[in-house]
Formats: sequence, C-alpha cells, structure tokens
Amino acid sequence: MPVEMRLARIIISEINESQVVFLREVDGERQFPILIGYYEANSIDRRVKGIRGPRPLTHDLVVQIVEQMGGELDSVVISELKEHTYYASLRIKVDGELIEIDSRPSDAIAVAVSHEPALPIYVAEDVLDEAMSTG
Repeated sequence: MPVEMRLARIIISEINESQVVFLREVDGERQFPILIGYYEANSIDRRVKGIRGPRPLTHDLVVQIVEQMGGELDSVVISELKEHTYYASLRIKVDGELIEIDSRPSDAIAVAVSHEPALPIYVAEDVLDEAMSTG
C-alpha cells in the first residue's frame, strides 16, 4: 500500500550540481531526500512560493495539456528504487480509466505542485523502507 507523502523541504545550492527535495510522510515521521536537477528544483521552489512567470513553464504546460485534452491529473506515485535511481509515474484519469505515465520523480513532483490544488504524492512502502535504510 503506497504511503502518502508531502514535499517537506527544498534545498537549492548554486555550487552543487544536484539539488535536494525531502518528502515527508503525511501521517508519520519518515522522510527521505531525492536528488534532482537545478531546473526542476527551481521550478518546484517557485511554485511552492507562489511565484508565477508571465508565461507557463514546462510543468505548467504539462498540467494545461492534460486538462485541455480532457484528462484529470490524479496523483504521483514513486514506485521503484533501482541502483540509486527513483522511478515515478504521473497518474491521469482519462474517460474513467486511470493511466500511469512514466516520469522522473523530479518532474512528477514539479507537476504535482503546479496543479491546483497540489496533487497527492505517494511512495511505495518498499521504496520508502529502502530509502530509509540507505539514507
């Protein structure tokens, strides 16, 4: 059963190539970091702070495309951790069917926070256990 998580913290460093987002369990204390790129971290940070540009950013565009094509963004699921790489899916309802689109966790989280209201983020229990044991 996936565990609902929330974006707890974003660490952006101008001197490091990798940035960090921390996900924290909604109904618990567990949390873990995911390393992401600068662009994705900046996009997430801007959205969380309510900063909007004059034109849609890529993650805003994804939200608009899904909605304009009749889909409904449902949630994000981080489902696997293989060789220190997380795998995620963006879940979209289309014509009553739930489909999953493969995504990098950073892009999925950026889309989640670009949606209003923000989409729920779930992490598979085994992924959370493994992340906690290696983190």
